[in-house]
Order: sequence, then C-alpha cells, then structure tokens
Amino acid sequence: MTDHAVRLSVCHETVYDYDAPVEVAHHSAWLRPRDTAWQTVSDWQLQIDPEPECPVQESLDAFGNWRHGFSHSRVHDRLQVTSTFEVTLTPPPPLDDDAIARSPPWDEVAHELRYRAGQQQPEAAAFVLGTPFAPRDPKLAAFGQGLFAPERSLAAVAIGLMQRVHARMKYVPNSTDVATDALQALAQGRGVCQDFAHLMIGTLRSHGLAARYVSGYLLTQPPPGQPRLVGADASHAWVAVWCPVLNWIALDPTNDIAVVQDHVTLSWGRDYADVAPLRGVIRGGGQAPPDVAVTVAPIE
Repeated sequence: MTDHAVRLSVCHETVYDYDAPVEVAHHSAWLRPRDTAWQTVSDWQLQIDPEPECPVQESLDAFGNWRHGFSHSRVHDRLQVTSTFEVTLTPPPPLDDDAIARSPPWDEVAHELRYRAGQQQPEAAAFVLGTPFAPRDPKLAAFGQGLFAPERSLAAVAIGLMQRVHARMKYVPNSTDVATDALQALAQGRGVCQDFAHLMIGTLRSHGLAARYVSGYLLTQPPPGQPRLVGADASHAWVAVWCPVLNWIALDPTNDIAVVQDHVTLSWGRDYADVAPLRGVIRGGGQAPPDVAVTVAPIE
C-alpha cells in the first residue's frame, strides 16, 4: 500500500456469442462502481451492443448500489456489454496491531447484533442473516472452531478466519460455478474468489457476526517488486466484516490480505446473488457461456 492516492483505469467487457438467436432479452447490470470513503469514481461509461431500443433504466438497489436495466426485443446472436471508468483510491486506515487492539470482543459485537423487540437494530444487522450462498449452519460454525475464543478481539478473529479460509481452500479456476454455496465449497476444498468469500461470510454469520459480500476488481499488473494477486483477470470478490470502532473491515481471503489500494470496489450485498455484474432472462440463445475480460491499469 502506498501513502498517497492511486489512480486506476478499469475496463470490464462481457461478450455473449449465442448458440442460437435471441428473440427477447431483459438484463440487469451491477457494473457502475460506487463511491466510498476511500474511492472516488469518474468518467464511468456503459456501452451495449446491440443498443437497446429503449433508454437504459438507472436506479439504486436496497444496498445503495447502482443498478441498470435494459432490454432487447429485436433478434440478435451476440451481446457485448462494456463498462469503463477511472477511479482514485486513497489509503484506508491500516489494520495494524493498534487497530486490532481497539477492536471490541467479537462476542460483545455478536450480542449487540441480536434482534431485540422494540429496540432499533444497527444497519449491519441485515448482514447477520443467512442467505442461500452464505447460510448460517452448524458445519460452518464448526469450521471456525478455536478462533472464536471468548472476549477475543473481533478484528483478530476476522483475520484468523481469513487465514484459515486461505489455507483450507485451493484456488482452482472453473472448479465451481455461480450456483456453488459455502457448504459445497467447504466440502470440495477448492473454488474461486466467490467461494472463498462465501465460506468466510457464512462462518462469521454462523457465529452471529455481520459480514457482507463485496464485488470488484484487482490491479491486473502490480507495481514492480510486488506479487500479482490471484483473481486479477476477472471480477473479484472479498469480505467486509462489521466492527464497531473500526467500521467495516475489508479482507480478501483468496489472497490472505487486508484490502488496500489494489482493490476497486464495484458493489456489495449479502452474497453474490445480490450483486452479480450482469444477469438476464432471454428467449433463445442456447447454452453459450459469457466471455469476460477485465483490465485494471495504473494511470500515470
């Protein structure tokens, strides 16, 4: 991580070459990145070929992410969707020994997140509930055994769990698909960044903590002398854990690192299903999978 702002350009291209003509299509895209405390987005553009007959519909979803809807009613056999933008990333506070020491005990935070009738819940409570990809489950709770000692710092627990997920899971491209959940990934012991994130999120939720799924990108080519991060050729995913005092702690279990200026945030939700970059319903098209290419490059 540098001690100054970093500027990056991002290009995310998705191409469908359909096996059969598509007669009608309706798509939703989570491809416009959001501004955060450490990230400022500029010059975002969305190009769609063929061009939709009606204007693209822009809105915010329940988590404050940008969402775009578009449709085609003319027959086509190819779809190309390209998102481009520039982003400025400033250094987040370091997750150092001092920060870990200031973090409250994990069990205290879990207690505060429990539902109590008549009392206002913190916003993070929505991310305690289990979801199809990252459920609350005894098997996931057991996966965290030994890490969740009483009164242990929540930040220390989260870092320890990130390290355990990284050690337990092997990164193998195409070894899972978008329907794989945390329990399946744990049983297989391999997967992609989405699976690493779901496993960590499900384990945290199974102990009563709030964790959200973050989608985004990684710097494609790192600065000289730094290793290339796993998952830099496509969309990436990591985890943010709710921690009073420190706010959301962003951790990347695929690479076993805290999120810094190599990571570009796109959107966040409860799991992958909330923020899939592009999804749709089509009539026709066959079984052709998408071809996705991502490039993240420094701006000199």
